[in-house]
Amino acid sequence: MIFSFLYIFKRVFRSGKPNLPPSPPKLPIIGNLHQLGTLPHCSLRALSKKYGPVMLLYLAHAPTLVVSSAELAKEVLQKNDTIFASRPQNTVAKILLYGYTDMGFAPYGQYWRQVRKICVLELLSLKRVESFQHIREEEVASLTNKVRESCSKQTSVNLTEMIIVASNNIVSRCTLGQKFEEEDGKRSFGHLARRVMVQLTAFCFGDFFPYLGWLNVLTRFIPSLKATFKELDTFFDQVIEEHKIVKSNDDEGTTHILLQLQRDGMLGFEFTDDNLKAILLDMFVAGIDTTSTTLEWLLAKLIKNPSIMKRAQDEVRTMVGKKSKIDVNIKMHYLKCIVNESLRLNPPAPLLLPRETSTSVILGGGYDIPPKTKVFVNIWALQRDPSVWERPEEFLPKRFIDNPIDF
Repeated sequence: MIFSFLYIFKRVFRSGKPNLPPSPPKLPIIGNLHQLGTLPHCSLRALSKKYGPVMLLYLAHAPTLVVSSAELAKEVLQKNDTIFASRPQNTVAKILLYGYTDMGFAPYGQYWRQVRKICVLELLSLKRVESFQHIREEEVASLTNKVRESCSKQTSVNLTEMIIVASNNIVSRCTLGQKFEEEDGKRSFGHLARRVMVQLTAFCFGDFFPYLGWLNVLTRFIPSLKATFKELDTFFDQVIEEHKIVKSNDDEGTTHILLQLQRDGMLGFEFTDDNLKAILLDMFVAGIDTTSTTLEWLLAKLIKNPSIMKRAQDEVRTMVGKKSKIDVNIKMHYLKCIVNESLRLNPPAPLLLPRETSTSVILGGGYDIPPKTKVFVNIWALQRDPSVWERPEEFLPKRFIDNPIDF
């Protein structure tokens, strides 16, 4: 009788517990922070092989869900998109992005929907992207001329630096209407944008250990953020003021478009200069390093695979012939396969920007995910999933020939 009672009590007691995803053993206070390593996407993939494609980590006080399969990523990003749509708050984004008033880190809600609509319809539409084609052509021509000049002089070529400068100039002209990266280094915004990228991914004590927030001040992290913000804000104020005075310029970029919408009252909600500056910073953070990193990985793959590079060169020479520049309307199918395969192996953002659950949700066929749980989708891991990709670790552009999958 006693044993029956204890058994029933145990079952009832257990039934009240949430069915959480599997978790690696954690240490007191720091939880699983020590298991992230210097390359978190690689460490998290190794853990997922042991604990499954959905696992729950405890990064200090913050429960964090890690998703490493395409099927579960679809549940997060499509089936339950509104539940996973918000962003966790963090110190760096609050300071640098004008109190989360950009699109990337804004909490899910009416403001985010309005800003997203502006970006999709006014800034990133196909028509708008095509209108900046001449900018891309001019900056790419400048890049190839620099390479040609170095070759004629038989001097070394730092492609990494050249690609970063070209990417920065393209984004600057499309966003601000002029370039801010000069060869003499006297007028450069790229270094500031890259500093923002570094700080956005830096470790912040207060975000993981709220009671140790004072260490951010002691280590000079908060003063460093505020110094960066002051420099950014001054720079953007100058750009906006120039656009308000001149009204237009040769390259009417994002700043001009947003100011015109603001001036004409066509946005339908209060849109301040700070909101505008937050969106401008989004364009830089999302556009410069991602582009240059993608191109650098692609070139590295080609250099290490000379037969693939030879086939790409033959296609370009066949399609372009003796033309002085490449027409963007020319379809080079094998080159596109190379780009797709490079993006598969080395996505510019291996971990998607963290999300946060707004309510509790059931994921993966039965796991209970509590509200306020941070969520990472490990793009790097799911694009190397052997259950989806044949020989997933190899650079094989031919896998995309006549393949409906497109990146």
